Amino acid sequence: MDKPLFHFALAVLVAVLLPFFIRSGTLATEVLIFAIAAAGCNLLLGYTGLLSFGQGIFFGLGSYTLGLMLIHTSLPLLPTLVLAMVVGCVVAIIIGALSIRRQGVYFVMLTLAFAQLFYFLAYTFSDITGGDNGLIGIPRRGIGPLALDSSWSFYGFVAVIFLISFAALQRIATSTFGRTLLAIRYNGQRAQAIGFPIRVFKIAAFAVSGAVTGLAGALHALLIGIAPLSDIDYHMSESLLVMTIIGGTGNLFGSVLGAAFYLIVSDTLSAIWPRWLLLLGALLIVLALYIQKGIWGLIERGVGAVLGRRGGPDAMAPDTAGNERP
Repeated sequence: MDKPLFHFALAVLVAVLLPFFIRSGTLATEVLIFAIAAAGCNLLLGYTGLLSFGQGIFFGLGSYTLGLMLIHTSLPLLPTLVLAMVVGCVVAIIIGALSIRRQGVYFVMLTLAFAQLFYFLAYTFSDITGGDNGLIGIPRRGIGPLALDSSWSFYGFVAVIFLISFAALQRIATSTFGRTLLAIRYNGQRAQAIGFPIRVFKIAAFAVSGAVTGLAGALHALLIGIAPLSDIDYHMSESLLVMTIIGGTGNLFGSVLGAAFYLIVSDTLSAIWPRWLLLLGALLIVLALYIQKGIWGLIERGVGAVLGRRGGPDAMAPDTAGNERP
C-alpha cells in the first residue's frame, strides 16, 4: 500500500468520483483545494516533524496575491497562480529561516507569533486587503477559450492542478530529499552527525510547503470570488493541521482523506445543528484518542489485519530499541 503509483491512482480515483458523491460543485472543489494545502502541511509536519502554525499565512498571501493581480491587472490566470506560489515560497523561506532557529515549543510559538503578525497586518492595511470585509470582486478568468464560469468546469480545472501538485509532492517525498526529511524527523542529531545540513533541508521544506499552500489559497480565492481575512487567520493554520492529523501524518494521500473527512463532516453537521462545532469537537477527541495514525493508519491496520502483514508510513521509524527497520 506504500507504492507511490498506488497512492497516485487513489488520488485520481478521488478526483474522478467526488462529483458522483457530492452534489455541490463548490464543496467538491473545496475538498481538492484543501487537500493540496493539507499535503503541503504534511510535508512539514509528517515528513520533517515541524508543527507550524504559519500555514495560514501562506494560504492567505496566496489568496491576496491572486485577488490583487486579477482585480488591478490584466495578467492571465496561470501566471497569477504561479505568482501566488512564488509569494508563498519567498515568505515561507523567511519565516522558516527565522523559526527553525528554535526547536520544540519555542518553534511553535514563533510560527504562531508570525501568524498573528500577518493577520493584523492584513487587518490594518485594509486599503490593500479589504480589512475585515476581505478583498471582494475577484474575477474568475478563463484560460484561453476554456471558460471556468460554472462550478463543475472550475472543479475540472482544480482537479488537474490537484493531481499535478499531488504527483509533484509525491515525487519530492520519495526522492533523496524526502527520505532525508524523514531522517531529520526521526533523529535530527544523527542526520546532522552524518553530514546533512538539516537547517537547509528544513528551510527547503518550508519553501515547498509555502508554495503549495499559496497555490491552494489562490484557488480558494478564485473559487469564492473573495480573499477573506479568515484565509490568513491562525484558525486556518489550525484547520490545515487538523486535516493533516486526521488523515495521517507522513502520508500524502492521508492529507486528501483528512481534508475530505473534515470538510464533508463539517458540511453535514452544520446542516443538522447550528452548534455543530460541539459535535465536531467531540468527534475529533475520539479520533485523537483512538486513531492516532489517522484515517490512513486505520485503513492500513484493517488491510494488515486481513492480509496478516504490517506496513505503513512509519516503516522507516526506529523501533523501540532504537534500530532502524529494514
